[in-house]
Amino acid sequence: MLTAAVAVWTPAGLAAAPAAHAEVVDVAYQCRTEIGDRSAVSPVDITAERKGDAYAITMTFDKGVSDSPVELPKGVMTPRADLVLGGDDQGTVQVKGVPNAAAIPAFTPIRIGTLTGTYTPRADGTVTLTAGRLTVHALGMDAAVCTASNKPGPSLTLTVTGLPGKDAPPPAGSTEEDEADGLPGGELPRTGGLSTTTALGTLGGTVLLGGAGGLLWLTRRPRPARP
Repeated sequence: MLTAAVAVWTPAGLAAAPAAHAEVVDVAYQCRTEIGDRSAVSPVDITAERKGDAYAITMTFDKGVSDSPVELPKGVMTPRADLVLGGDDQGTVQVKGVPNAAAIPAFTPIRIGTLTGTYTPRADGTVTLTAGRLTVHALGMDAAVCTASNKPGPSLTLTVTGLPGKDAPPPAGSTEEDEADGLPGGELPRTGGLSTTTALGTLGGTVLLGGAGGLLWLTRRPRPARP
């Protein structure tokens, strides 16, 4: 049994806290291949490292799950897997490996190695990750598609907390109506170079000047000639 300590994001920053529990789980894979069905049991380990609002996921296989009737040259085999989410989140997360660094002899178990991916939670809560479908892509095709036949338990349990924007209280002194007006505290959004008060004052001055000009025009208008 393995226990991983994952950093938990809090408003004050990153603080080390036990936020994940990882356990090596034996997964009985049933694989459909081009040369018939295969089966193998491999211990699977899934761990996570908090990176901001997401988790870097690592899935490790201790044993191979299939083989090939021909030698697989270097760089032609790439594995990928779906991890099934449970608990307070649903769906799948895909993790992927790198191409094989060396040739794999014929009829030799294909070692999957380490697969990596990213999981981005949508809300705070407790989330489990369980080994799902495994696919071995080789020689330009999905050479082996494997599913877990023994309904394995979760390999990783995450306690997700502190996601920004999730159940966070509004800023002090602000209300929902204030935020609807555009700025915290009820301040009107500024769309020009002048504030609302300055603009109204300028408009009032313009009206006053216009009125004075009209008055001067009326007082200086030529009088009609007397008979």
